[in-house]
Amino acid sequence: MSDLPDVAVASTRRLPLRIALAGLGTVGAGVIRLVETNADLIARRAGRPVIITAISARDRGKDRGVDLSGFAWEDDMTAMAAREDVDVVVELVGGSDGPALTLARNAIQHGKALVTANKAMIAHHGMELARTAEAKGVALRFEAAVAGGIPVIKGLREGAAANKVERIYGILNGTCNYILSTMEDTGRSFADVLSEAQAKGYAEADPTFDIEGTDAAHKLSILSAIAFGSQIDFASVDTSGISRISAADIAEAEALGYIIRLIGMAESDTGPDGKARLFQRVQPHLVPRDNLLAHVDGATNAVVVEGNFSGRLLFQGAGAGDGPTASAVVADIIDIARGMDTGFEADMSFSISVAELEAMAPAPSGHRVGRSYIRFIVADRPGVLAEIAAAMRDAGVSIESLIQKGHAGEDGVLVAMVTHEGPEAAVSKALALLDGSTSLTQPPLVLHILND
Repeated sequence: MSDLPDVAVASTRRLPLRIALAGLGTVGAGVIRLVETNADLIARRAGRPVIITAISARDRGKDRGVDLSGFAWEDDMTAMAAREDVDVVVELVGGSDGPALTLARNAIQHGKALVTANKAMIAHHGMELARTAEAKGVALRFEAAVAGGIPVIKGLREGAAANKVERIYGILNGTCNYILSTMEDTGRSFADVLSEAQAKGYAEADPTFDIEGTDAAHKLSILSAIAFGSQIDFASVDTSGISRISAADIAEAEALGYIIRLIGMAESDTGPDGKARLFQRVQPHLVPRDNLLAHVDGATNAVVVEGNFSGRLLFQGAGAGDGPTASAVVADIIDIARGMDTGFEADMSFSISVAELEAMAPAPSGHRVGRSYIRFIVADRPGVLAEIAAAMRDAGVSIESLIQKGHAGEDGVLVAMVTHEGPEAAVSKALALLDGSTSLTQPPLVLHILND
């Protein structure tokens, strides 16, 4: 029998990894519970004990359902970056700027590793933070910033590292997915289901970032950087949300054999100059019922990665919540603990060095070829259909099917169509020809059809 100590015993003989935790909301409290509940397991897998030494939040007296008496409290969270008894700073405050960014910068400057669940901060300042982390030789980890407990960043950085990623797409916002799948199941209106989602805690009191696609766009821009070796370019994500989706749209999609989901999609493209360009879009899509994503309901997230050798990979699971997100945070902490033993704790946050990340120009969408669902609300009078058909003809859009319903409330009549496959630029041209028409009582809604 070997005289070497058991792994669990050996891990306890190494110095603990000491954590400072900023932000004690549901995820922060979840991190505390997870670190305490699974302390022995985490020590074995990390190769050392992981302990929380300092904490900070806005309200010191709030009951968070966990015992905070054993931790040092910092009223100024940014002071945690300079503490001698801290190796890793965990930022769970949120916000792209303000105290969260100040803490992140200070932590890295003081030689502390940084773990964050803050997708907005990474989307806006990830390049700066990663560049400084590389220069300082410390780790920057943000698995929890994208898709909660789903290890999609680790999957891209490690599992699919040998592949050229050809496309990445998926359901990146649980709030939108809950609303759309509930509308699909019940036939209720968007406003009604949104109110229910807020009451259940699936949607914020101000849900704008979720329902208008911004949250998904933050996540997509981060995934794009890792998947394609590009600099983060959140500003170039073509973004639209779900607030204009009606119960009638859901019903029409179902009749056609589709469901509606908010999809984030990115793929590399080659411009006329031969240089790589990056296409990034967040938009509601019609998803065929036999597609993998058609079966993702409720607040679940799912990401599909297409590699040139791996083929299609599906990552699916809880995209938010205290348990799944805390799991992703602590997984990053364990990675850092392991790296400190090997000397690789500061490996590259985006798979390659920041200096090698390419500034890829955004790819225009007009030349993309596919089918589209177009919904009009029009005045109930003769000649309207002929006017729409003429605009489609003049723009070179071929109509596969057309549905006219009765009154869509006080605004008019619903007319929906599905186009044959063609360039998106042709659809845009047709809508431009109809712009300003008194026959249209609302701006048209265009949903592209997801193709395999």
